[in-house]
Amino acid sequence: MIALTSIRDCFEGVIPSVVATLDAEGVPNVSYLSQVHLVDDDHVALSNQFFSKTADNVRATGRATIIVVSGRSGAQYRLDLAHEASLTTGDLFDRMAAQLSAIGTQQGAGEIMKLRSAELYRVETCRPLAGPTDTAPAAPATPHPKADERLAQAARLSAAIGAESDADAMVDRALEGLISDFGFSNAMVLAVDPAEGRLTTLASRGYPIGGAGSEVAPGEGVIGIAATGGRPVRLSDMSRGRRMAAAVRAAARIEADRYIPLPGLAEPQSQLAAPMISRGKTYGVLFTESPERFGFGPDDEAALTLIGGQLAACLRLADLEAGELSPERPGARQPLPGAPFRVKLFAYDDSLFIDETYVIKGVPGRLLFHFLRIYSESGRCDFTNREVRLESTLRLPDLKDNLETRLILLRRRLDERQTPVRLSRPGRGQIRLEVEGAPHLEFVADK
Repeated sequence: MIALTSIRDCFEGVIPSVVATLDAEGVPNVSYLSQVHLVDDDHVALSNQFFSKTADNVRATGRATIIVVSGRSGAQYRLDLAHEASLTTGDLFDRMAAQLSAIGTQQGAGEIMKLRSAELYRVETCRPLAGPTDTAPAAPATPHPKADERLAQAARLSAAIGAESDADAMVDRALEGLISDFGFSNAMVLAVDPAEGRLTTLASRGYPIGGAGSEVAPGEGVIGIAATGGRPVRLSDMSRGRRMAAAVRAAARIEADRYIPLPGLAEPQSQLAAPMISRGKTYGVLFTESPERFGFGPDDEAALTLIGGQLAACLRLADLEAGELSPERPGARQPLPGAPFRVKLFAYDDSLFIDETYVIKGVPGRLLFHFLRIYSESGRCDFTNREVRLESTLRLPDLKDNLETRLILLRRRLDERQTPVRLSRPGRGQIRLEVEGAPHLEFVADK
């Protein structure tokens, strides 16, 4: 009997597994499986989305046999199974459903990959099958760190995030830690828009573009599915799938002049997304990808989930604390030298353009136009979170509206576009507008 945990690569879904069953008369049936999920040392769960004949046979005999294959070495193993339960709810079902949804979205087969039930089996035997040669399975080229090492790294990074008092610094510390401490090559933080549910990129590392303001629709790709399902999603081999960024853009149908490209590898082989959850609410997603197959393991998934939870809690606390502060506002400032520039805000989606170039939309667009309007009328360029929350014309969803993350997004987007308008944060709960030249504001009431 081979330990199931010693053949984890067989449960990554890289190579389809085969399931064989018998009906009550002993007639065999063989089918391919989308997913075999490792539950613990003695159990696996099989995905059931369309194999009714297999399900009928298992109901008659209670038994099945599967062959699983390592995506690294090609080694094959036979598992003899005894059926224990059909699950349509619960943690195991939700995790498997999220994984299948991500695979289906990636391959353009969302409805086909919809999970009907998770079939729980007890593994009675697990034996290797003879291959074409007697060579031992090849060791992975880049072995993953041990579980205790990843746990220690996650603990240190979570503590470092918690030590920051500024929301901007929390986001930066999380991304820098994933790159420097964990050795990931590419990572990004996305925040959930409370009003529409879409995810917006706050910051990224490892890409040629920052992508602040780029969007992912709910349920699209591993990022959208991790957010809507509240579960981490990990793909270990995407060689047969479509590029996630292209799929997201096509599905969202974003207009060309209001489109910000989502950062992403041209041909990712592995992706991992973990929801940022605090007090039962998803605030965003931590995402990383790799050009290598098997770029992330179960321990990376657990670590990213832990870090995402810490980042969500810290950003939420920073938002609440900044809203309670009410520092005095300094007087008006003289504008910095620069050429005049035009600013347009379109009412139908709050898209903001500077000199005909798209900058941002939604609440951040309204915020910037609000700041510039007051600056144009009075010369004032210092504001507070508290006054912004109390300003009814901004139509913020509610008092707990993730204002800090919206300000992070706005500041980083202005920096990326190198606009004549910038935001700085001189202190907690404070916002400073820095303007080069004279803005000419225009509000467009229709599309």
